[in-house]
Amino acid sequence: MTPPSTLPALSAAVSRSRDLLEGRRRFIPVSMAGLVLVLVFVVGSLRYSGFLDPQVVLNLAVNNSFLIVLAVGVTFVILAGGIDLSTGAVLALSTMICAWLLREGWPPLLVIPAALLAGTAIGLAQGCIIHFYGVQPFIATLGGMFFARGLCFVISTESIPISDPLFSALAQTRVPVLPGGASLSLGAVIALAVAGAAAYVLHRTRFGRSVYAVGGSESSALLMGLAVGRVKVGVYTLSGFCAALGGVLYTLYIASGNGLHGLGMELDAIAAVVIGGTLLTGGFGYVLGSVIGVLTLGAIQAILVFEGTLSSWWTRIVAGTLLFAFILLQRALAPRAAR
Repeated sequence: MTPPSTLPALSAAVSRSRDLLEGRRRFIPVSMAGLVLVLVFVVGSLRYSGFLDPQVVLNLAVNNSFLIVLAVGVTFVILAGGIDLSTGAVLALSTMICAWLLREGWPPLLVIPAALLAGTAIGLAQGCIIHFYGVQPFIATLGGMFFARGLCFVISTESIPISDPLFSALAQTRVPVLPGGASLSLGAVIALAVAGAAAYVLHRTRFGRSVYAVGGSESSALLMGLAVGRVKVGVYTLSGFCAALGGVLYTLYIASGNGLHGLGMELDAIAAVVIGGTLLTGGFGYVLGSVIGVLTLGAIQAILVFEGTLSSWWTRIVAGTLLFAFILLQRALAPRAAR
């Protein structure tokens, strides 16, 4: 029989073991996402010569810099228990604002802040509608998507090319990162810096911890005295800013503004976040996982480019398969949270 004096210590030991096990379980989805990325690279390297060339690897970040930024913003929203369907449309609006204002003769150093401010304002408006009026995030952000996409065509129904010298110089800027000349574009450097800053905010600041708490249980967060409303408005504002910044990076990447840019990109961002291990019901996930999810989708696309004979729709098919697989994995690892 266990002496009564040892019961508290035994209980504490059991609690620590349970917390340790739960902590390890939390890393399984993001670890699996990393494993999938490694497997994609292994398959690519075995099938195609040059697939592991340093520049090919770095191009995954170069070609998906805007999607990385979008996924960072969406990660905050999903962690807080929400969803944002407007990011692709806000990205398109950002490209249109940049192209239109440059055509009107605005200096580039004013154009970029104007585009960022517009996207941030849309995100703020959506957050306020969701919090103060109790509108479901799906409906509120669906309205935001229609609003932003409609504004694009109010500005212009045609594509607006960008020939500004500063934008061209920024687009062509390369940052060497590996010996032999392998480099990243300025957009990729900005995207990775945004991801690093977001990871710091989530794990080292009060706001980040509050995001996890609100996503885990909004009622418990209220009982703890957390500013739930401020968090909910904040994550949508941040997502709007990231979508607008993604639009600026996309403008550098494609050198034009168009109301059709970013079609379906909001779904790509959500898929990357889920593949990266973030739970759709909130409170569980990492920015690193979202970045891995984006790179995984990019690596799949790279395989299709190397193959040359497969339709680009195979990217969607593989992404859908991975999405189902990771949702099932999340259900198995976190049944209480998932239900």
